[in-house]
Amino acid sequence: MGVTTSSGPGIALKMEGLGLAVMLELPLLVIDIQRGGPSTGLPTKTEQADLLQVIFGRNGECPVPVVAARSPADCFEVVQEAWRIAVRQMTPVIVLSDGYVANGAEPWKIPDVSKLEPIEVHHPTAAEVGLPFRPYQRNELLARPWVVPGTPELMHRVGGLEKEDGTGNISYDPENHQKMVDIRATKVANVAKLVGPCEVDGPESGDLLVVSWGGTYGACMTAVRECRRQGHSVAHCHLRWLNPFPSDLGDVLRRYRRVLVPELNLGQLRMLLRARYLVDAQGYNKVKGKPFTVSELVERMRAVLDADSQAN
Repeated sequence: MGVTTSSGPGIALKMEGLGLAVMLELPLLVIDIQRGGPSTGLPTKTEQADLLQVIFGRNGECPVPVVAARSPADCFEVVQEAWRIAVRQMTPVIVLSDGYVANGAEPWKIPDVSKLEPIEVHHPTAAEVGLPFRPYQRNELLARPWVVPGTPELMHRVGGLEKEDGTGNISYDPENHQKMVDIRATKVANVAKLVGPCEVDGPESGDLLVVSWGGTYGACMTAVRECRRQGHSVAHCHLRWLNPFPSDLGDVLRRYRRVLVPELNLGQLRMLLRARYLVDAQGYNKVKGKPFTVSELVERMRAVLDADSQAN
């Protein structure tokens, strides 16, 4: 199990190696505990400003699954899910945390390890895959086999140059490059088939949907429930998977009159949602090195609802 952790500046330095892991199609966890930036920035303060970096910050078409923890206890579940996806799809996976989560605390019941869902890892032999060995022969989800180095008769070439489909041999053929780029993108998109639908807290449709991710979960959930207690039709959708998005996210967004995306950045998730789903998502953005308070979120939600009411 390969794991590396850092904050934003260190993740930037790791991007070349991460691109190599994407080309090799090897499982790896890269954990980013986000802090205020850019550069050294606010090293002891929290922020959510690395989202676009971890999704797009590599050369070429280089997609990687991205998942975010919502609380200290959730980190235990998130890294298991990330590793399960990494070995299932043979891909690096980026796990996002932030300073607020990393320095936070909450009660957590130590689990019974024997009851945890096992993470299946299979290393094939020559008898299973047949000869000659094709290291980039794919299954139904487009994942390739993971052979232990030195397995008799299954030696194969790895490296950062483009692979010929199936064989893994170096290829400069333009049609093959197009095909391999498409395959790697589709393989990551197939993660959406494994992670399930969105979870929405509140009415299935209504006046306002609040979409959050990462360590803003607690404040957003509490603020949404407070608005509902005051009689407003408000729901909350917290995203764990940020690349790919859940397969039903577009349908969920369109069921509400307004969408509000609170983030500790200048609107990175909002930009992705607007581009992908063509919804008029509004942002509520804060980059002060501090998390959201419930009161400021409630105030902003009520302002959005009041403005919508006056416009109609």
